[in-house]
Amino acid sequence: MNHETIAILDFGSQYIQLIARRVREHNVFSQIVPANTPAKLLAKENLKGIILSGGPASVYDKDAIKCDEKIFDLGVPILGICYGMQLGCHILGAKVVPAQNREFGRTNLTITRKTGLFANLPDSTTVWASHGDQIEDAGHYFLKLAHTKTCPFAAVKHKKKKFFGVQFHPEVSHTPKGPIILKNFLYRLCGCSGDWKMSDFVGQTVKNIQKQVGNHTARLGIAEGEARVICGLSGGVDSSVTAALLHKAVGDRLVCIFVDNGLLRKNEREEVISTFRDHFHIDLRVVDWSKQFLDRLAGVADPQQKRKIIGAEFIAAFRSEASKIPNAKFLAQGTLYPDVIESGAKDGNPAANIKLHHNVGGLPKELGFELVEPLRDLFKDEVRVVGEYLGLPEDTVWRHPFPGPGLAVRILGEVTPQQLEILRAADEILIHEIKSAGLYRKISQALAILLPVQTVGVMGDGRTFENVIAIRAVETPDFMTADFSHIPYEVLGLIASRIINEVRGVNRVVYDISSKPPATIEWE
Repeated sequence: MNHETIAILDFGSQYIQLIARRVREHNVFSQIVPANTPAKLLAKENLKGIILSGGPASVYDKDAIKCDEKIFDLGVPILGICYGMQLGCHILGAKVVPAQNREFGRTNLTITRKTGLFANLPDSTTVWASHGDQIEDAGHYFLKLAHTKTCPFAAVKHKKKKFFGVQFHPEVSHTPKGPIILKNFLYRLCGCSGDWKMSDFVGQTVKNIQKQVGNHTARLGIAEGEARVICGLSGGVDSSVTAALLHKAVGDRLVCIFVDNGLLRKNEREEVISTFRDHFHIDLRVVDWSKQFLDRLAGVADPQQKRKIIGAEFIAAFRSEASKIPNAKFLAQGTLYPDVIESGAKDGNPAANIKLHHNVGGLPKELGFELVEPLRDLFKDEVRVVGEYLGLPEDTVWRHPFPGPGLAVRILGEVTPQQLEILRAADEILIHEIKSAGLYRKISQALAILLPVQTVGVMGDGRTFENVIAIRAVETPDFMTADFSHIPYEVLGLIASRIINEVRGVNRVVYDISSKPPATIEWE
């Protein structure tokens, strides 16, 4: 199905993925493309409109990023946001200069033309601005739609071209009426019908998978010599939804491989087996490689070295099991759209092939697999919707992100079986208590970290010298930035009390209140 598409030209905005997600929230498919994508390439899609993103440059800079000016002749509506507005206005005849009064943060927008882009909005509203340049002279080419106290052209419309510009950011949550503005652009100006629905996505994706791997309907049993599909299953939402989609498409031709690296959370292996082998009746191969992982990690404290060792052992474990599966021709991976965005066309060449984030290292090339990536057009929140639609358990669909190296990168320093037991027990208590408090869905990611220090404590009449557990919980819409979660003190107190009383070897619990940036979410 060729969905109605909004192309988003990326000029380096920190909010670029947020723009794409906001468009999709209105049931319209969006695709991020390099800023210099030729108009003739955009015209080949079922293009309904174009959005020019913000960016850090100034249009009058010598090396400023530009777009193909022929996009303004495609006949589709174009919305310029911040730098995108300045660039469009600059190309179409307006004058852009450094502002006497820069706007950073919330400001009040006064709307002078409440039609089209600003239909169904009040006379004034709060918006989020972040710019040092602005339009000084719009000439005779533009109509002014809105202004702020210091920005006379906060929103404009070209008199002849289908170009609209806003000097603020409608995609961020700090612009309360932003969703209405974007909806007006999509439906009133672009004429979208809203054909991007997860139910349609599932049906079409199943057909695409069947076409790629051989157009055989899902059924019990496989024919002799029939190509099989392997899926590396981690238990996380991405690989779980990938497996469920593949099973719906190819049935018993799917084989899932789950590698137990000995670095899993408590009961994680059993939960994966219960979900996929017992509930979905998928051919699941469990590879217990825990001894090999822990033997290789003995004495290793450097986090990068730990990751390299774990990656190499994972490939060895996966290769060992994959070689036992006859006629394995395809490898399914849970690559998401942010992976594609982050790894593609960084040289500015829009025709460059998108490089892939291989979740199982170099295995596709080494073993001659053809990749199947059914989720490569989706964001994480969309993957969760697909998971619910496919009937995956709630705990799987809404599971917090868990790093590939597992608990090894949540133990600072050397990884030992004893430390793993301490961290597993603390982690289980943390997750149980935030779920019991109704906070799990509110928190984006929660984790316990075992620190490489011991502190003095008192238990009963005795002195202790034991380990410290750090608790980290963050809230974020995109994991690019994050704030620490304001867990109620009584919940934090309960978590700390239970860990200290129930986990042997711990006498102190601390809470990490760092934001990202400058800190990262994981500690290693």
